[in-house]
Amino acid sequence: MPERLSGFRASDFEFRARFWIIGGAYWIGFAFYAAGDVNVSFFVARWLAGAGSPHIGAYTRAILVFGTALAVAAALLRSWAAAYLRSAVVHDAKMHVNQLTADGPYRYVRNPLYLGTILLAVGVGTMAGRFGFAVIAVGNAVIACRLILREEAELLASQGESYREYFSAVPRLIPALHARVPSGKARPDWLDGFAGETFIWGLALGMAAFTVTLRLAYWYAIMGAGFTVYAFQAFSRRARRRRSGLD
Repeated sequence: MPERLSGFRASDFEFRARFWIIGGAYWIGFAFYAAGDVNVSFFVARWLAGAGSPHIGAYTRAILVFGTALAVAAALLRSWAAAYLRSAVVHDAKMHVNQLTADGPYRYVRNPLYLGTILLAVGVGTMAGRFGFAVIAVGNAVIACRLILREEAELLASQGESYREYFSAVPRLIPALHARVPSGKARPDWLDGFAGETFIWGLALGMAAFTVTLRLAYWYAIMGAGFTVYAFQAFSRRARRRRSGLD
């Protein structure tokens, strides 16, 4: 890994608090509405259709549908990755570098979870304002890249040549069209994968409900339910780790 990028790696604090930092980017992004920011979907639709066009509403809905598709794709990708990596590892505040996962989506891209994070930000960001979209999409991309560089450096140091070979064969964020490494025959836990990404599904399904109805109440209700489930899962995981003496 180029040393010139070493200064861009996330710190220990950033890794431990990654959920809240990523969530903070969403909060700041949507807060721009309070300053009178214009919805980015409407802004782009007006630019595409022309000011005063009767089709601006249809263009706006089409952009929201595209954003919803990205959000759902992100949730599917993250669930697929978590099914192989396990949700307890995905959401742990500690970094796990004692083993290498190279099955499922990891055969096509090294960081499917962070790719999902970026896709989700772009998709959900279409609900935000112009400046809010920039904060959410660009902010999450920067955060994800910093976390990737930190994790990859730790894996290179821990796994040595085995990870170096994987590193050279599989692209970092742009998926290959064909698997770059052979299957290790790992068995995915689909229930754990999808359950562990409940909050992400709450964002994706909440956006889908808003896109169909244009009612923010559905967005808040579904997203809030997803966050509630995530908070309960986080509490349960931490309690189990404490009982196991891992914390």
